[in-house]
Amino acid sequence: MMKLSIVTPSYNQGQFIERTIRSVIDQGIEGLEYLVMDGGSKDETISILKKYDGCLRWVSERDDGQADAVNKAIRQTSGEIIGWINSDDIYYPGAFQKVMDFFASHPEAMVLYGQADHIDIHDKIIEPYYTEEWDYQNLLDVCFICQPAVFFRRQIVDEIGLLNPHLQYCMDYEYWIRIGRRYPMHYLKANLAGSRLYADTKTLGSRVKVHREIISMVYHETRKVPSRWIFNLGHVVAEEKGLTRTNGEENFQFVLEVCKTAIRAHMQLQGRVPFNDLRAMLGWVKHAFTQRRKEMTS
Repeated sequence: MMKLSIVTPSYNQGQFIERTIRSVIDQGIEGLEYLVMDGGSKDETISILKKYDGCLRWVSERDDGQADAVNKAIRQTSGEIIGWINSDDIYYPGAFQKVMDFFASHPEAMVLYGQADHIDIHDKIIEPYYTEEWDYQNLLDVCFICQPAVFFRRQIVDEIGLLNPHLQYCMDYEYWIRIGRRYPMHYLKANLAGSRLYADTKTLGSRVKVHREIISMVYHETRKVPSRWIFNLGHVVAEEKGLTRTNGEENFQFVLEVCKTAIRAHMQLQGRVPFNDLRAMLGWVKHAFTQRRKEMTS
């Protein structure tokens, strides 16, 4: 019978970690191995971990960030199937049985990802996490894979290695890209996990940094310009500057900021702006200018 290993990187998430732990140990499958790798939390995390001695293993020591903690945890596990969940996310009841049944009936499958939800601080569903059928080229444009809803065979680690410890925000996305170059990822149309979305999350609190890291990572991994991510960065920068699109003038300024940011990103990345992207931006500016003029003359 296959063994499942779950790892959780943790640091000062005492507000949520017990819900994460319960979502793992309440799954009720045989042979579950669960390891929490804590980075030396100063809140109530340690006292919560001690409550579950016997149900999980845990280590609390300084690390070099989230990716390092995940890597250290995976090295200390032995299961054939591996899952990774952060200390503020949750698994849904029955998720592990669905996963193990899939791997048992699909011995060729190396990686499985399922559906998930964005949840709030009270575990209420905000919206479904966007997922879609496996397509490697689409993955380069959109990260449609939700990290806690991913499970993979240990062979992946043996062949591809672990997470890139130099990445702060998109270590999971980079890992999916590396895996996807070699193996197709199987899509399970079942809700497996809840990914918590709130103001203090690392990704929401640092959106510009997140997008810049993604752009650099995708280009490094593929040597292709991630135009969609560059335009996404432009939107984030405009929004962070407080620009809106409520009327023609504001929309025009918003579009100009998106284009300026995209041009700078292209120049920094490869020293030129691709013709198709330049043509698209000129079209956006022309349309926004026309709308502004109509409003001014009406």
